Amino acid sequence: MRMRWICGVLMFAFLAGCLNSCGYTTKSLLREDLKTICVENFANKIPVTDEMSDARMYIGYRPRLEHDVTKAVSDRFLFDGNLRITERKNADLILTGELVDFRREPLRYDANDNVEEYRVRLVTNLELTDTKTNTLMWREKEFAGESTYRTGGSLATSETSAINDARSDLARRIVERTIEGW
Repeated sequence: MRMRWICGVLMFAFLAGCLNSCGYTTKSLLREDLKTICVENFANKIPVTDEMSDARMYIGYRPRLEHDVTKAVSDRFLFDGNLRITERKNADLILTGELVDFRREPLRYDANDNVEEYRVRLVTNLELTDTKTNTLMWREKEFAGESTYRTGGSLATSETSAINDARSDLARRIVERTIEGW
């Protein structure tokens, strides 16, 4: 009898925990009437003429990087499927962005002070506007995607590969910010 009571209490606690816990869903947290998005071409605002400093030891720029970021974000929205990509005049939401920095930061050095590992970071400023209510839904400054790469050894990869990974990370984070609202 006592064992039955303990099993009942445990079953109740388990079910109560399941009902109160956070559940994963693939459903968008956006309003139901928001179904389309226009991803504006990202503007290139990288200050390539700035002088180098201790904070910016490696100033870099990749031609057409802003176009690659725009394509990666659009492709990620297509992959996600919660919002359909459309032209500006038909869009419920408009995402505008600026590519404001391309950072390559050393992470690890060898015994001779040669850089063994870098972090690549693509930094953007973003705005999402609801065209139905003509309101700004959110604004993010210094929103970044990043990746690391090693310059030597068996785990070495190219900077180009790391930039592609950082671009994918940025696109994933932008879509998550839009769909999930956080």
